Amino acid sequence: MELRQLEYFVAVAEERNFTRAAERVHISQSGVSAQIRQLERELGAELFDRSARTVALTVAGRAALEHARAALAAVGAIGRSVDEVTDLIRGRLTVGMVVGCTLTPLFEALAAFHEAHPGVEISLLEDSSDRLTEGVRTGAVDLALIGTATAAPDGLHALTIISERLVAAVPPGHPLAKQRRVTLSDLTAHPIVCMPPGTGLRAVFDQACAAQHLHPSIAMQAGAADAIADLAARGLGVAVLSESMAATHRDRLTARTIDDVEAPALLALIWKSPHIPAVRELLAHSRRSFAGLPATQGQEAAYVSGEGVQEVNFR
Repeated sequence: MELRQLEYFVAVAEERNFTRAAERVHISQSGVSAQIRQLERELGAELFDRSARTVALTVAGRAALEHARAALAAVGAIGRSVDEVTDLIRGRLTVGMVVGCTLTPLFEALAAFHEAHPGVEISLLEDSSDRLTEGVRTGAVDLALIGTATAAPDGLHALTIISERLVAAVPPGHPLAKQRRVTLSDLTAHPIVCMPPGTGLRAVFDQACAAQHLHPSIAMQAGAADAIADLAARGLGVAVLSESMAATHRDRLTARTIDDVEAPALLALIWKSPHIPAVRELLAHSRRSFAGLPATQGQEAAYVSGEGVQEVNFR
């Protein structure tokens, strides 16, 4: 009995089709069929009922499946344990980053990690925060930088990078620009321009409105802070942004902190398992990259460069 036979057996059982299983393990269908037949001869029982269009497990196959999965998992665990003891980092690391968020310290961490572990292939995936979070949960993404309304999404670990209050940003002549204090109820008298659902900043805004039973008129939505600022500057609505987003447009927009929205919008690194060596190493590099940045509202770090506060998209 060979490990590859168990791998092919599990693939056919999960795909319920020899052709799809062959595509999954990257060999020919005839090769998969031959190895399964060999495994069945060794076990002395048929594992699959091949009489129907869809391949089904026999009673013997169902009995063998969980043991086959456990054997493959054990082999993987052996490799990871050896890697941890020998500090050998290899394989592939998929890093997620919210669309449009160019955070220099993250890139510095990736560069330092690559220099220290050139044997690891790094893939960078841009997507919305919701989809990246789901990717981390399913294991498709190892580590992701997301915008979020909670310190740590359920079931995941998190390192908060930025924590900022929400602001209303309007042109200088707008009525809200003349007010010293702005509340959520003040905003509901005007059309709103903000990020779409599924983004961290929008989640904070929606939750705050729901808590006060307010129903704001969302006039326009855009996925980039620059676009939201441009729309607001042209009088198409009140922009709802984070403090640093609005700060980059102070030459044309007046920002007022929304007084009764105390929950901050967060930018955070999230991951599922701290026991994967490559993830652990990248986190160590990330912490070093962000360590020199000043704290924001008691959180781990803010994003500030020599040119001032940089725009961050909490998506």
